[in-house]
Amino acid sequence: MNRILNNRIFQTSVLAAAVGVAGAAQAQESEQLRIVGSSTVYPFASYVVEEFGATTEYATPVIESTGSGGGLRLFCNGLGDGTPDITNASRRIKPSEFERCQENGVTDITEAMVGYDGIAFAQSSENEAMNVTREQLFKALAAKVPVDGELVDNPYMKWNDIDSSLPDREIAVYGPPTTSGTRDAFEELVMEHASEGMDAYEEAYTDIRSDGAFIDSGENDNLIVKRLAENTDAFGIFGYSFLEENAEALVGSSIDGVKPTPEAIGSGDYPVSRSLFFYVKNQHSEDVPAMMDYANMFMSEKMIGDMGYLKGLGLIPAPKEMREEQRNAVKNQEQLELADLKK
Repeated sequence: MNRILNNRIFQTSVLAAAVGVAGAAQAQESEQLRIVGSSTVYPFASYVVEEFGATTEYATPVIESTGSGGGLRLFCNGLGDGTPDITNASRRIKPSEFERCQENGVTDITEAMVGYDGIAFAQSSENEAMNVTREQLFKALAAKVPVDGELVDNPYMKWNDIDSSLPDREIAVYGPPTTSGTRDAFEELVMEHASEGMDAYEEAYTDIRSDGAFIDSGENDNLIVKRLAENTDAFGIFGYSFLEENAEALVGSSIDGVKPTPEAIGSGDYPVSRSLFFYVKNQHSEDVPAMMDYANMFMSEKMIGDMGYLKGLGLIPAPKEMREEQRNAVKNQEQLELADLKK
């Protein structure tokens, strides 16, 4: 009888221990920080993720490259398990995305601007660097262009069809998908800008051609870099950090006469420069204790400062006063308002 009783006590103890371990594992899983978003911000955020996992008591955060649009869609799906805590973006959140967040209960968001990046238009370093204007880029990539005063399907097959100063090479451009912040920024800074200066368009025109001249290459910018090594006649569109990281294999084009350099991007002289962000879901801060410690580490001088680690990866630091302002916004969990996005 005692033996049976002892066995039952032992089995109950084992079961309780197993439940305890499972419960602890489940709790740890729910507390593990989850980050999604921009492929451009991904290399910077990944560095912070690894540093955070190595130097704090928290589990290393889970990070996915989903594109800016894809990340914001996941972020705004709602609260709780199954939704990300932070999303990275290579453009600012759109008012429509912010409103969707609000509708789904994500009502307390902090915006963090981490620095600057430029959009590179690059090719294999086996070629000479090219100088191209935004108007020429528009003519190469727009779905419809003006010919003899009429808008027609893009007839340009080679670069020198557009301008004799450009290479005698077929137009082939590897670029990001519609979910990418890089695509959004390129459409705004190149396509909209160029079309607004043309009488043929009644409003800004951003439609990219789909006849094979532009090749959607997904969210992995490293894949574009690889394809440029294989197809030395082609060009690629991606964040400046990937150009700097692959400086021996790639050469960036000047746009409107300005070379893609950290100085030109930081000053705004490079015409295809943009700000980089991440967004924090403050309503998760109690359930995910690591979230704010991670966000504060990302915004620290050792990461985004003039001598910060991320500068070595290609991030262009913001001015000191702006860094301090953004750092305080994150530290104080300042709530983003719709009116802020309309300034």
